[in-house]
Amino acid sequence: MHQKIYHERIPPKSPNLNAFIESFHSILERECYQQNSFECFDDAYYHVDKFIDFYNKRRYHGSLDYLSPVQFHELYKDKGYPEEMAVSL
Repeated sequence: MHQKIYHERIPPKSPNLNAFIESFHSILERECYQQNSFECFDDAYYHVDKFIDFYNKRRYHGSLDYLSPVQFHELYKDKGYPEEMAVSL
């Protein structure tokens, strides 16, 4: 199944129009950048890649009823995802 992804441009200096990515950047700053010291680009790349893997698979998300994405998927994959949790793209 293919789904389309649309690139959305927002006006400069309007983070309230893109709250999801602003929230992610805040979490990335707090939980990755501030917790590590990077010696070089490869070191930074390694830590950020490791964090994104953690974020996408194991980190608990408030928007997923404080489950990790993997736990959330396992819980709802057979019975369907809650309609009230749908995100409008």
